[in-house]
Amino acid sequence: MLSYQHIYHAGNLADVHKHAIVAQTLAYLTQKDKPLTYVETHSGRGLYQLDSIEAIRTGEAVAGIERVMQEGWFDADHPLNQAITLVKSRFGKTAYPGSPMIAASLLRPQDSLHLAELHPQEYRALSDAMAATNAKTYHQDGFELAQSLLPPTPRRGVLLIDPSYEIKADYDRLPKIISSLHRKWNVGVIAVWYPILGNQRHWAMREALGKLRLPKVLQHEVRFPVARKNHGMIGSGMFLVNAPFGLNETTNELDSLFGRLSS
Repeated sequence: MLSYQHIYHAGNLADVHKHAIVAQTLAYLTQKDKPLTYVETHSGRGLYQLDSIEAIRTGEAVAGIERVMQEGWFDADHPLNQAITLVKSRFGKTAYPGSPMIAASLLRPQDSLHLAELHPQEYRALSDAMAATNAKTYHQDGFELAQSLLPPTPRRGVLLIDPSYEIKADYDRLPKIISSLHRKWNVGVIAVWYPILGNQRHWAMREALGKLRLPKVLQHEVRFPVARKNHGMIGSGMFLVNAPFGLNETTNELDSLFGRLSS
């Protein structure tokens, strides 16, 4: 349960998909002056160096964000590009932000950030990375934190659920968790990332999510080539409740961008 470290996968194509949607969601919400809350259940380190031994070993960043930046997928004013540029200016040219750092880069002083991470080593790194921000970090099970925080203050906001899925029970329990959290926080944007695997393990969860009677649902998936031989992930999925108006434009753009990978 505590073996997963995202440094091996940071900046891969699934990150690009997830982070583009999260960044655009935050950009939409911050168009209003009202403060908001950002909560993340599985935060990881928050900040990664893509020249680390771990990142180089898998090569996922090379096939992911490094290719994306080289090919210029996102304009300079795209919120994900803005966050990456800011992080590189602060932490060096090989730095890549996890979703906590993306949120911290795009949110404002009046906004609140709550970040959970259970892995001891990852939590220490997260606390160090976020020390200069106004984020609160929790060495705690993320689902427990969400249950205790929601509904948050400020009441507007985003909850990102992004487990490693190394615990196979996550596939079965996530739809019930999402339904429960929505009942507690019916105005919040609840965003869930899931891997698309060659063994189709995600299918039952995706079907269960689709049957939930939730408002303003947006479900988006992309496919991409495997990062290396025998790697099981062939795509990335996002499921959002109370998706902001206009986010379909982002997903349409991502369809076009990811379509280049198979052309």
